[in-house]
Amino acid sequence: MASAVTSLGSSAGRSPGYGVEEVLDRAGTGRFQRRLLGVFGLVWAADAMQVIAVGFTAPSIAASFGLTVPQALQTGTAFFLGMLIGAYAFGRLADRYGRRRILIFTVALDAVFSLASVFAPDFAILLALRFVVGLAVGGTLPVDYAMMAEFLPARSRGRWLVMLEGFWAVGTVAVAIVAWAANSYGAAEPWRLIFLATAIPAIIGIFLRFWIPESPRYLLNTGRDDDARQVFDKVLVANGQARLDKPVRRDPQPVGGGGIFSAPYLRRSLCILAIWLLVSSAYYGVFTWLPGRLATEGFGFLRGYGFLILVALAQLPGYALAAYGVERWGRRETLIGFLILSCLGCFLFAVTLQPGIVTFAVLLMSFALLGTWGALYAWTPELYPTQIRATGMGTAGAMARLGGLLAPTAMAPLIGLGFPVAVGFFAALLFIAVLATVALKVETRAQAIH
Repeated sequence: MASAVTSLGSSAGRSPGYGVEEVLDRAGTGRFQRRLLGVFGLVWAADAMQVIAVGFTAPSIAASFGLTVPQALQTGTAFFLGMLIGAYAFGRLADRYGRRRILIFTVALDAVFSLASVFAPDFAILLALRFVVGLAVGGTLPVDYAMMAEFLPARSRGRWLVMLEGFWAVGTVAVAIVAWAANSYGAAEPWRLIFLATAIPAIIGIFLRFWIPESPRYLLNTGRDDDARQVFDKVLVANGQARLDKPVRRDPQPVGGGGIFSAPYLRRSLCILAIWLLVSSAYYGVFTWLPGRLATEGFGFLRGYGFLILVALAQLPGYALAAYGVERWGRRETLIGFLILSCLGCFLFAVTLQPGIVTFAVLLMSFALLGTWGALYAWTPELYPTQIRATGMGTAGAMARLGGLLAPTAMAPLIGLGFPVAVGFFAALLFIAVLATVALKVETRAQAIH
């Protein structure tokens, strides 16, 4: 980060008041951050439920409206397209108009249109509703992370950001259980119950989001110094510390300003966005295309609800190791390690289709790819300063959704070439992501963000 920001040097030393990182270090991580994690984590789990629900709802949607399952999966296409647009648009809006406004708006949009999806009278209306839900979910994900990062001290920021990503596994398990129950107890239209379950956490999240104050870094960057000090006092008091007795200095400003593709950030943006695109293409290929392909070859248990819950639970140790690694070894090295493990999982698929090996490979991929996401989500917001942080996260989120949209199209011509070729393609994507990570020679562990 040092190359991208001005050095305040002695001028900073002469400025009255506290630096932002000094205040955050003094506040530490306590009650305020735990509450923040709980609020963001609830909606993060709800967003995971929305994404994973695409596969669970397609069969019953097809039955309700007289469609084939591929036709019903258009709800997923509409949803991911909405996420792509929402991630990019709301990320930019959060940098311009503030994190808090966008957070409240996107969660409200998610809750209202998720609930409306439950009562969709026909497929066309359902497609439109799922597109809007995608817009909302796409907007909440990057803004959550940008804001969470801005309330954490450097020494523990990475670990807490990975903990937030860990709620994705909670949402995955929750929606699998709901889908299992809805189908087991003979619900007439299980997809309506699943969409209702995804709407409930978002509805609760609307009210909880009003508790969250605006990011003090954003307030300082927009000249609202007194408001920023009040927010810092709220954090300090919640964590059992004394209020500030001096003003807070603004962060150093980037050299020359500009966006995420301006000269100081061009290399890191190209590398990190490529990583997001490659990892998401492999992730959605592995966990949406591979199970169906394997089921046709006698591995139907891969689509069983019990096994899907086991796969989701395998994510938790991946997050735990990522939380440890990003602080112990660094963001970059941890990401490289998990990407290599993901390549190994693909290699096991290509070598043999013995049930035991396939089961182990799927669980390894779940462990490694979700650890990869944990490291990515911890690293990305630290690569940009406050005025473009949400834009950077939003653009990265858009790349992830683009990967989700492209993965099925890329897989189609590979199916006819054989299973090892298709799996090798996933491995190649992940290996290129390793090279992009190596090329991004920036480590942000224990470093201040600006």
